[in-house]
Amino acid sequence: MSIRERSAKLGLPQTRLSNRGVVRVLADTHALVWALSDPDLLSGPARQVLGESEVVVSIASLWELLLKGGKKDALLQDPLPWWEKYVVQSRIPTLAIRTSHVVALGRLPESHKDPFDRILVAQAIVERMPLVTKDDRLQRYGIATIW
Repeated sequence: MSIRERSAKLGLPQTRLSNRGVVRVLADTHALVWALSDPDLLSGPARQVLGESEVVVSIASLWELLLKGGKKDALLQDPLPWWEKYVVQSRIPTLAIRTSHVVALGRLPESHKDPFDRILVAQAIVERMPLVTKDDRLQRYGIATIW
């Protein structure tokens, strides 16, 4: 079930297209997993924007889930079947890591150490998308965040 379908099932408002079109947002790894697996963990604004917007997910989120999978505090113990079911089959757009993202990453100050958060910030900057994240420390980079 896609984020849009899940939000409809939860009774959240659906996108109304204007002459500006649908807003695209980049979901961080936690926001993506929670939106699809346990939406009650999302804030109200995050739940609303994920239901009303075109949600894009970075391939860096799959990489993060795979590296952390199986650990006791992992978001998902077995991320590949989850990714296939919720991201691939739902046709959620994925954002590859491109050269322009890595260049932007190289220009970021070292105010946050998590490499996955840093590449998401770089992608949000280059793609001009707000980042749906609970991590308010990422606002230090001057990006729009939603939570």
